[in-house]
Amino acid sequence: MDFDFDAAQRRRHDDVLASAPRWEGARPGGREAWRLPAELGLTGLCLPREYGGGALGALDTAHCLEAFGRACPDTGLAFGVAAHLLACGVPIRDFAGGEVRASLLTGMAQGRLIAGNAMTEEGAGSDIAAIAARATRDGDAYVLEGRKSFVSNGPIADVFVTYAVTDPRAGFLGLSAFAVPRGLPGVRVGEPYEKLGLDGCQASWVEFDGCRVPADHRLGGEGQGGLVFQRSMAWERGCLFGVYLGLMERQLREAGRRAAGRRQFGRRLADFQAVSHRLAVMRQRLESARLLLYRACWLIDRGRAESTAAVALSKVAVSEAVVANSLDAVHLSGAAGYLSGEAERHLRDAVPSTIFSGTTEIQREIIAREAGL
Repeated sequence: MDFDFDAAQRRRHDDVLASAPRWEGARPGGREAWRLPAELGLTGLCLPREYGGGALGALDTAHCLEAFGRACPDTGLAFGVAAHLLACGVPIRDFAGGEVRASLLTGMAQGRLIAGNAMTEEGAGSDIAAIAARATRDGDAYVLEGRKSFVSNGPIADVFVTYAVTDPRAGFLGLSAFAVPRGLPGVRVGEPYEKLGLDGCQASWVEFDGCRVPADHRLGGEGQGGLVFQRSMAWERGCLFGVYLGLMERQLREAGRRAAGRRQFGRRLADFQAVSHRLAVMRQRLESARLLLYRACWLIDRGRAESTAAVALSKVAVSEAVVANSLDAVHLSGAAGYLSGEAERHLRDAVPSTIFSGTTEIQREIIAREAGL
């Protein structure tokens, strides 16, 4: 298990690091903010080369997202791009057929089409067996009925990857997945939610009211929705959290610079053991989480069965580390950390990492189950 990246991998990482957006003053919002990530190839990192993607594996994808999370001042934008790529691009890549696959992935890799993951409902998050949305076959289409909540990229998305029950009697095997173009009749999208953080990723509810989805827009076979969802979550939980590794690296750089540059009682802050040890613990959390994430992605790339537990372990480690490091960064900033600014924004962006893509509690259930408990 070798994480010594070769020259091409390091160059790809460094190119993203050097070219990621650094806004001064007002930041672009909505679709305009996606222009530079698309130009950098971030919207198609792991999509097939024939459709304009980078054809990268999970580890390389996470490595590039780490660079983006470190350099980009808008963690919400980085999150939105990663959700588009991993929760939507991966299932379309692996399960869509023929012309649908080609047309959607080409647009998504270019950033011309933005995708939203429409899985969660008011009564169903990680418990996919509780999904209430229904899809009924009618000739060459499925009639889709249901309402999804917390759809990342929802207000600006052109296509939604969604899940609905096609056979209520079949339990887990009665769920199917679909790629639903926004322009179909019967698709309604709500206004953006006001959220605690990740402001650069708009989210909303999406409703399907008698929406006729062409049958060729089904992902995988009928009843394979659970498998499609598991595949997408393996990549999202493994790779997306590279964004948070980058954020923690950024926090450490800024906190270290502040500690070395500011003086109190005639000494640098860094000369106080209470400060230097806090920075050391922040580094320890980051490096431990990074190793777990790299290992999880390495296992995904090799199709190893133990990747399920490894992904859950890495998600817990990264999400808990970024929340703890963000609190430390606020503390190390003193009174300035309590003002609106980078430190408090990073904390707000960190908090949801323990909730989305399956809560910390769900990940521990997976870890326990994979251990045979």
